[in-house]
Amino acid sequence: MSNSELAGKHLVLGLTGGIACYKAAELTRLLIKAGATVQVVMTEAATQFITPVTMQALSGRPVYTDQWDARMPNNMAHIDLSREADAIVIAPASTDFIAKLAHGMADDLLSTLCVARDCPLLVVPAMNRQMWQNPATQRNAAQLRADGITVLGPDAGEQACGEVGDGRMIEPWAIHAAVSAFLQPKPLAGQHVLLTAGPTFEPLDPVRGLTNRSSGKMGFALARAAFEAGAKVTLVAGPSALDTPWGVHRIDVQTAQQMRDAVLAAVVDSDIFIAVAAVSDWRVAQVSTEKIKKAAGQPAPLLQFVENPDILAEVARLPRPPFCVGFAAESHDLERHAQEKRQRKQIPLLIGNLGPATFGADDNQVILCDAQGITHLPKADKQSLARTLIAAIAQRQAAH
Repeated sequence: MSNSELAGKHLVLGLTGGIACYKAAELTRLLIKAGATVQVVMTEAATQFITPVTMQALSGRPVYTDQWDARMPNNMAHIDLSREADAIVIAPASTDFIAKLAHGMADDLLSTLCVARDCPLLVVPAMNRQMWQNPATQRNAAQLRADGITVLGPDAGEQACGEVGDGRMIEPWAIHAAVSAFLQPKPLAGQHVLLTAGPTFEPLDPVRGLTNRSSGKMGFALARAAFEAGAKVTLVAGPSALDTPWGVHRIDVQTAQQMRDAVLAAVVDSDIFIAVAAVSDWRVAQVSTEKIKKAAGQPAPLLQFVENPDILAEVARLPRPPFCVGFAAESHDLERHAQEKRQRKQIPLLIGNLGPATFGADDNQVILCDAQGITHLPKADKQSLARTLIAAIAQRQAAH
């Protein structure tokens, strides 16, 4: 996570009554770590679950709970607090508070603040599964969306009451990712971006296989940045333990052939294809159905290889291809190999880096290769670099 992705942003974080208030502590920490300032406002019910003292210590700012708070010179906290905000985030948002918002009620500081706002409002529901499924709650949530309010979640899973189902608040990391995405520019609004990421795994027998050192971090960062830029995002991922970025549809595969099939199925309505995955060039011609055993005195087995499909080249040759972007990890002569690869695959843009030094690392340094030549980008953490690359891709696609 970049430590400056929310730099300069001021957020009002509203807490309403619910056990999920404990998650607001971690959310506050994440937002501040990302560079935002956070002003906490709590309902009286919220103070029964977590104290204003805790939230003040974490946010570094006084917490407001009373609409008649005399600390405001004009006694208009409901006006002054929202005027500084880039967004108001209600997390957790209780059933009662969602109902208030849907009907424009303003009977305490937080509800009045939301009605009197002139900034975006994001609501994160948290409640028992039956309360969420109640027809009145569903009508109220639909009304919020119709009014232009962003509703994040809820998640399904085990709840504090011991029941399992929809209604639990999404995790703090997901709220942070969603808020960050909401506040990013949207140069890819309405577009569908298809990406591949991570390594592939080509089996030799039931327990062994050929793979590579790709961690998937750059591809997953690009998927997140594309979603932040307003795109619908499909991520075809080789074996990776990385968490799926918020808002991204993920398809897990193992082999190059499986990756090809998933890409060709999804590319039909794609506007941009970014081939980040480190796809194995070869696979064994015949996979053993049993573990290849080692025996004393016997020579090592001889493996015959066949070439894997070239996914990027195949997509680029489609009758109506999306805007294609390739990646090249080279061990030497980066600029020459990158331009040669771009021309060979007949794609408008290729991003190159010296691979061995960046596999698994949190930062990267790349070059952009297009018909105009080579552009060097400074070294940066992969998420910041991903945002820079998505902006460059959007600019080139628009001019293509």
